[in-house]
Amino acid sequence: MIAISLQSGSNGNCIYVEGGGVRVLIDAGISGLKAQRRLEAAGRNIRNVDALILSHDHSDHTSGAGIFQRKFALPIHATRKTMSAAQRRNIGPVEDVRFFSAGDTIDLGSMQVHTMPTPHDGVDGVMFIIQCGQKRLGVLTDLGHPFEALGAALGSVDAAFIESNYDPGMLRNGPYPVFLQNRIAGPGGHLSNDQCASLLDKCGRGLKWACLAHLSEQNNSPEVAMRTNRQAISHGLTLHIASRYEAGGPLEI
Repeated sequence: MIAISLQSGSNGNCIYVEGGGVRVLIDAGISGLKAQRRLEAAGRNIRNVDALILSHDHSDHTSGAGIFQRKFALPIHATRKTMSAAQRRNIGPVEDVRFFSAGDTIDLGSMQVHTMPTPHDGVDGVMFIIQCGQKRLGVLTDLGHPFEALGAALGSVDAAFIESNYDPGMLRNGPYPVFLQNRIAGPGGHLSNDQCASLLDKCGRGLKWACLAHLSEQNNSPEVAMRTNRQAISHGLTLHIASRYEAGGPLEI
């Protein structure tokens, strides 16, 4: 199995995963043209993607979903609440939508995508474990706060994209108004660098690698996120950073 982050952050999220002859995109928060060109640069063709799977309704995860379907004929997998909310955000007309409920497994033949609910403040949000044979990849972003099922999920996978969204000091002393600071750091917001690092230290000993994702532009930096996680993780875990601005290299599971 191979994964490529095409972009990660509040300016747009999209992850490509392939394995067992199946290709999926997780979220569509970037333009169709960006996704197409970034996949082409990695030697992949977006028209060969078998499914687009949406984690929740926020526009940084759904803004391109309508284009991805209309231009590239990708079937969309989403919960009914997520799709209804995304359509209210004006993703345009869509036809081939395949509904699942949080907790369902999406069966794509040689690939299974296990979905689990999250406490993030999006509509009906889910995180994913993508499985091909014995290989398991976690896509664990927009999580709200650490919760029991999250630690169990992290401990069950071979590699993971996991959010490390903000540095508490940068958030507290940054430009965001208090209500937005409280939303980000609250139970429906995002994981901080410290929360991410604690989870990886306690539950990530079996990981081949972890990719720190969904970093805030104003309240974090790749250097701060990497330093905080490296200092707190007591085992030799390989860490990567998912860029806000460009695709990363292929990561093998």
